[in-house]
Amino acid sequence: MAKPTLRHKASPCLAHALRFLAGSFLVFLLLWTLPSFLTPSINPATNLDSSNTKFNRIDPPSDASSSLNSQSHPSLPYDPPDITFYDDPKLSYSIEKRIEKWDDKRRHWLKRHPSFATGAGDRVLLLSASQPAPCPNPIGDHLLLRFFKNKVDYCRIHGYDIFYNNALLHPEMFSYWAKLPVVRAAMIAHPEAEWIWWVDSDALFTDMEFKLPLDRYKNHNFVAHGWAHLIYDWKSWTALNAGVFLIRNCQWSMDFMDVWASMGPQTPNYEKWGQVLKSTIPDKQFPESDDQTGLVYLLYKEKEKWGDKIYLEGEYYFEGYWAEIVGTFDNITERYTEMEREAGELRRRHAEKVSEQYGAFREKYLRDAGSGKGGWRRPFITHFTGCQPCSGNHNQMYSGSSCWDGMLKALNFADNQVLRKYGFRHLDALNLSVSELPYGYPA
Repeated sequence: MAKPTLRHKASPCLAHALRFLAGSFLVFLLLWTLPSFLTPSINPATNLDSSNTKFNRIDPPSDASSSLNSQSHPSLPYDPPDITFYDDPKLSYSIEKRIEKWDDKRRHWLKRHPSFATGAGDRVLLLSASQPAPCPNPIGDHLLLRFFKNKVDYCRIHGYDIFYNNALLHPEMFSYWAKLPVVRAAMIAHPEAEWIWWVDSDALFTDMEFKLPLDRYKNHNFVAHGWAHLIYDWKSWTALNAGVFLIRNCQWSMDFMDVWASMGPQTPNYEKWGQVLKSTIPDKQFPESDDQTGLVYLLYKEKEKWGDKIYLEGEYYFEGYWAEIVGTFDNITERYTEMEREAGELRRRHAEKVSEQYGAFREKYLRDAGSGKGGWRRPFITHFTGCQPCSGNHNQMYSGSSCWDGMLKALNFADNQVLRKYGFRHLDALNLSVSELPYGYPA
């Protein structure tokens, strides 16, 4: 048998070395190219229309539609290059410019943004507003800040978006008419929202657990607190309140607001409308055309056109008169405290994010509580109509102290429901100081 030479001995070693080098090169190549697979490619600017408007975009994966649609939360960073109604140079956010085929435009936008389609039917945007200038009342800005904080607290607990406006979007639509341009602009700015919820700056949530029963309004496009018999039998301007309303983001609502706004101060018929409203609604107390009397007028005079889609909510405090509510807070607090002493599931500490579950737990203990006047369930929204927290020029039928004390009491009543999740509560209804809650409170 021949003795192996040096060349034969080196061959196996060389082969191993070559395999090692080849493997190392492949690993290097894989590591070098991996980021390009993980990072979406950034394409050059893309022409979207004949006007050569250009946008830089980040392309999602090719299966973006299915993956985005399956997400439980909307994909905020993703806006596809597809042309939508936003690319129409004739689009106007102004309430004076009519919009047509809005349902089709919204539907098209949602189709191009599939991650927003999931849950779109229940998506709510809350709106509120105040004047651009500082409040004349020395404590007015502080009060409005606390009213705004209350709305932010409620929206955070229930997952609603909120927009607070302090700009006059139409220079001639002032006072109570100023809300309509804001609602109109918000409908265009938020096609993902099914409902726009207007809440006046002097209204606050006093039941932080209660959630809008949207399924009740599924066949309607507008919801306000009111009573039909006071409209059709009495023609009263207090038959409803226009300071809190829910309006569906649809073409019907666009058309309805066009008609409603036509009674406003931006039109040449403003004074005439004031005369018409005062002659039609006997208990109207001032000559100017206002949004609330205008709403009553449309229901009374054009019931067949609008009435079927308007829901007058009178079964709970969709919006409640503060003067009949504030005096009930002490009794309500005692009843809820007694309820929680007997129900350990309501006393359990929990994260604020899961508060809705504990609100659902409470419902079985509230079956006999009653809603609205005469009941002891927390009022959903308490509205300080006539108190004018910003100007301080309250209605003379109230004393200033009753308004200010009432607001502080309502704000603390609501704030205690929030602070409870953080382990604190106000010492009493008119005290800004807080104390830490012991474990198991109020056992």
